[in-house]
Amino acid sequence: MQIVKSIEEVRSIVRGWRKEGLRVGLVPTMGYLHEGHKSLIVKAVSENDRVVVSDFVNPTQFGANEDLESYPRDIERDAAICEAAGASLVFHPEPEEMYFPDNCTFVDMDGLTKGLCGKSRPTHFRGVCTVVSKLFHIVMPDRAYFGQKDAQQLAVIRRMVRDLNFEITIVGCPIVREKDGLAMSSRNTYLNAEERKAALILHKSLQAAEALMQTGERDVAVIKAAIVERMKTEPLARIDYVEIVDAETLEDAAAIERPVLAATAVYIGKTRLIDNFIFEV
Repeated sequence: MQIVKSIEEVRSIVRGWRKEGLRVGLVPTMGYLHEGHKSLIVKAVSENDRVVVSDFVNPTQFGANEDLESYPRDIERDAAICEAAGASLVFHPEPEEMYFPDNCTFVDMDGLTKGLCGKSRPTHFRGVCTVVSKLFHIVMPDRAYFGQKDAQQLAVIRRMVRDLNFEITIVGCPIVREKDGLAMSSRNTYLNAEERKAALILHKSLQAAEALMQTGERDVAVIKAAIVERMKTEPLARIDYVEIVDAETLEDAAAIERPVLAATAVYIGKTRLIDNFIFEV
């Protein structure tokens, strides 16, 4: 497995693979990999001849006063995980490699980015769409792999690929959880012991909502109220949002008549965590 830092190196290697007729998968990450990322790489390796993992903390998707500088980084650890999972190449560029000093071009989206995480992070998805489209152009993969934990991001990328005619198949992969149910996230490392225990309220609250849906409840207001009520039992939890939306359009669901996404973002102390589930009617 190789670790490269320049765009031209990646393109040169991928061109060689293409000449051999090999299929290429891409797993975009911001590094500090965990078992959730590893599951994406393993899936990509099973479906492609070569797999590129991007390991890049993208500055354009962080807003003012967010955790860009403190976001965890460990390329040696990441490389070991990538190699163990079967990746062929790790692309680990510096910000100057990905963005010119006078960069003024971005990829943006209306509609799907207005609610959920986009409401409190208004520039976030512009950064996501921009960096992912750049990675698509650099690697030119056949398939790209994203986790369902970032459900809005997955929906946004799928729509961008459709709208901009990228010839890439987007593969969504299930949320990977700790044994106690907490969705795996690089930001979990920010939590102290008390906060780590408190963070379980996200999954427990969504489980309660899913149980209501399974027993036939279809009133969105009732289900959202049940999530909020459960959240409020945890003193360290501060709700950013609790939403139930159409799983494809991300528009508010008045009633549960087709697949919906139940999603929440919650601050545990200073750490913002997200979780979700999709309910198929």
